[in-house]
Amino acid sequence: MRCIAAIAGIFLLAVILWDGFETIILPRRVTRRVRLTRFFYRCTWIPWSAVARWMKPGKRRETLLSIYGPLSLLLLFFMWAVGLIFSFALLHWAARSAEVSFRESSAFWTDMYMSGTTFFTLGLGDITPHTRAARFITVLESGTGFGFLAIVISYLPVLYGAFSRREVNISLLDARAGSPPTAAELVRRHVRGQNLEALGQFLRDWEAWSAELMESHLSFPVLCYFRSQHDNQSWLAALTAVLDTCALLISCAEGALQWQSQLTFAISRHALVDLAQVLHIPPKQPVAGRLSENDLEQLRGLLASAGVAVCSRAAAEQKLRDLRSTYEPYLNAFSERLLMPYPAWKVAAGRADNWKTSAWEKISSESSVPMGAGVDEEHR
Repeated sequence: MRCIAAIAGIFLLAVILWDGFETIILPRRVTRRVRLTRFFYRCTWIPWSAVARWMKPGKRRETLLSIYGPLSLLLLFFMWAVGLIFSFALLHWAARSAEVSFRESSAFWTDMYMSGTTFFTLGLGDITPHTRAARFITVLESGTGFGFLAIVISYLPVLYGAFSRREVNISLLDARAGSPPTAAELVRRHVRGQNLEALGQFLRDWEAWSAELMESHLSFPVLCYFRSQHDNQSWLAALTAVLDTCALLISCAEGALQWQSQLTFAISRHALVDLAQVLHIPPKQPVAGRLSENDLEQLRGLLASAGVAVCSRAAAEQKLRDLRSTYEPYLNAFSERLLMPYPAWKVAAGRADNWKTSAWEKISSESSVPMGAGVDEEHR
């Protein structure tokens, strides 16, 4: 039995340490299906999201969902710590560490106590190793515990740094594309300000944002569960607005703006598909009707009024339909899995931007607004 306990302890120790290495240290995606962390998130997210689905959409539901990301991270650390303590307890029990210390038979819980005090480097001294095997296990566990705590402490600032960088650009999108952000509003506000050069620069900036999103969220997939500050904002909504805008400009516009749209679209879709593979979220066909023919014609008219060379309507519709089929199924799958609604092509009528509202007042749409951020007459 003690030989079996030793083998089980070594196996469990190796599994937890390797899982922690893949989750925290390894800077690339892990496609292997059998993983302790993946099993943990699957077992915790299913009941958590089931409770959220039972609630009505609103602030209470979003608050519950916003808790899951940080809380799941703490629970994962706790699971690793308990698993490491238990695995070393099996090794102590196999080596008879506690029995040698007490000079008499002791229960397994004594080995658990010894393992816990050693792992957290308490150094109480009430149970001390006397054999070579026990001393080796004790030194190994204390070093493992110290390294585990150091890695966890250094991991959190990196994680929250990546989260903060993601959220900065999402907040900047508010005045440029509305709340929630939409492609139609993004194009309208830049076209009305006759600022197509700024739209091209915007796409270049979001090309870099999408690349950073892919790098950070592939390395730390838990960031996908972290919600934004406002209920109508999310990384998925921002990515949707960018992909929709790029798809529109690729299918309708010509020239340098189309070229930059192709570059931004490529990296944005790459990020979306890779994240779906990491989280094992298969694409799911969305409900039709996100963009009507009339809305598309209005957007083409906006581009033409700004002096953009616009291709024929038939060619634009077919090309846009093909582009949308390459990313909308993934957006829909993410939306259903993470309970993050992705926006339509047009902002809802009468919807004010987040910067115009507060808990005490709401700025009228007739008030002065930043250049290019005016609300269109049909939305007032």
